[in-house]
Amino acid sequence: MFQERLKKYAELLIKTGVNLKSGQLLVIKSPIECAPFVHEVMTAAFAAGAGDVEIFWNDEIASKIKYMMAPDELFDTLPSWQREFYLSAAAKGAAFLSVAASDPELMKEVDPSRMVRFQKAYGAALKSYRQQMMNNELVWCVASAPTKAWAKKVYPDKTEVEAVEALWEAIFKTVRIDAKDPIAAWEAHKEALASRMNKLNAHQFTSLHYRNSLGTDLTIGLPKGHLWLGGADKSSEGHEFVANIPTEEIFTAPQYDAVEGIVYSALPLNLNGNLIEDFSLTFEKGKIVEFTAKKGYDQLKSLVETDEGSAFLGEVALVPHDSPISNMNLLFFNTLFDENAACHLAIGKAYPVCLENGDKMSMEELKAHGINDSIVHEDFMIGTADLQIVGITADGSEVTVFKDGNFAF
Repeated sequence: MFQERLKKYAELLIKTGVNLKSGQLLVIKSPIECAPFVHEVMTAAFAAGAGDVEIFWNDEIASKIKYMMAPDELFDTLPSWQREFYLSAAAKGAAFLSVAASDPELMKEVDPSRMVRFQKAYGAALKSYRQQMMNNELVWCVASAPTKAWAKKVYPDKTEVEAVEALWEAIFKTVRIDAKDPIAAWEAHKEALASRMNKLNAHQFTSLHYRNSLGTDLTIGLPKGHLWLGGADKSSEGHEFVANIPTEEIFTAPQYDAVEGIVYSALPLNLNGNLIEDFSLTFEKGKIVEFTAKKGYDQLKSLVETDEGSAFLGEVALVPHDSPISNMNLLFFNTLFDENAACHLAIGKAYPVCLENGDKMSMEELKAHGINDSIVHEDFMIGTADLQIVGITADGSEVTVFKDGNFAF
């Protein structure tokens, strides 16, 4: 039974996630611990007519050893072969699948400045690749599979084997694998998300005002010509794909310099193997001018101070509190899942495709239209059961968008 469900999951990622075309190259980035799952995905890819499958393995324990012991200068460059790997695959029109699975607290002993240095080097070396991805010039999907350390964090009272089994069950549920026909279930889900997306786009709000009992009181301006997106995306060549499996969000880009007030986190943030918990961000003219955190303050500080754009927002995402993942009442300690259980925001780079003709604009033009740029893009969850969101239209009218944590329309 497990193997049959695993096979359906792999097929879903190939047929719905990246929607692989005959002869197309598939690139998979995955923790080495997830190799059995990747082999299943590889089998599904070739069965669907893949031209080839190339795998970029990562080992988070090896990464920790390097962060702890390697010379400082190592973190200021990215090996040329890694840059060539991604750029050459992108030039071939590859589809990219990432398996997001990590130990939420593995890197807590690592100096965060080392991780920031490497992130800057990585961002600079792969800037064009990342730009292609965020412009939807490439086809991509992020999914997940359990690792032992991650499963034990989610289910601390279970044995390692039991925890992994339980996390698989949870993942299968979030991605609708137990539906009679998972691919058909996803078609219906994409249509439902598109319907809500169209309603939001029809309003063309100039701003959104957030309030809840945690203390959040935040107004987020939205740029003229912003686009709400959700569910399926399309590449510049019309190739449909689903960037996140699972996904329950509708999202857009904020006006980077028009955010005012304070927002409180609703869930912990797993940032590069560190947990940031119970934190707040205060904004003035779009910029984070103050922040607090009961746990992970140094990591939050490093994130906010990564570059000029990391002190501003790059995404606004709406997720109902009664979403299927939220209703599981399970903290995943993994942003791919937790962001689909709650409304969230993202620090850093915005998706250019969230603006009319944004994919055709230069970075200077995007900035002039209010779209933020940064080498980081980190989602954090702010949605609660009592979240209220009011949308303000161009004529000053107020429309209730969220009431008691859920969509009001």
